[in-house]
Amino acid sequence: MTPQPRIAVVTGGGSGIGAASATALARSGWTVVITGRRIDALRAVAAAHPDLGIEPVATDVTDERSVRELFATVVERHGRLDLLFNNAGRGGSVADPDEVDLAEWRAVVDLNITGTFLCTREAFRIMRNQSPRGGRIINNGSIAAHAPRPKSVAYTTTKHAITGLTRSTQLDGRPYDIACGQIDIGNAATDMAAGSATGALQPDGTIRPEPLMSVASVGEAVVYMAGLPLSANVATMTVMATAMPYVGRG
Repeated sequence: MTPQPRIAVVTGGGSGIGAASATALARSGWTVVITGRRIDALRAVAAAHPDLGIEPVATDVTDERSVRELFATVVERHGRLDLLFNNAGRGGSVADPDEVDLAEWRAVVDLNITGTFLCTREAFRIMRNQSPRGGRIINNGSIAAHAPRPKSVAYTTTKHAITGLTRSTQLDGRPYDIACGQIDIGNAATDMAAGSATGALQPDGTIRPEPLMSVASVGEAVVYMAGLPLSANVATMTVMATAMPYVGRG
């Protein structure tokens, strides 16, 4: 008997962690839909791996209608949803709290929190009602969900909020066989973290280079979390460059 395809959605799939995780999932047998606002970037990821059948769908995760259309498309094409990796997110300017512009604060909150919630809401609705019932949601947190960097109030606040969303979803998903976990990533070699290799602001005010790890390692970690049976769950995983200044930060 042919195994039922496993269907995954990866947000922010056009680059960095999203692209690496989507590729790793596809290589391990998942049918993967990647989404983001830039369709050209999504198509480039799919074209770079033509044998994997990665499906690009342009979506603005901060827009309720766009998110609903994304998940409706997934169900129309594949009939179900087994995994959502909430990866889409952004950083903020390096500034003290009194220097943060309200428009920027709202933009970071809108993408990192509201976008994650909107995708979670649609995935939860599908997973609780499909047959076989259930599925898994993985949220991209951050080292900042535990220990903030200096001058990062908007980003750090949103990543603490993701922890709350993860735990609430873990609890509320239990009756419906929906597992939810969080992966907290430190210094993966992406465009967002590239500056750390040349010099990152430290709690004592100095700027020092920090080691990075391959983004492929994050993809492998996501594949592990995603591959567990729904009777088991990684509630929180921290994967980071071994020598980065996290333990003992500050």
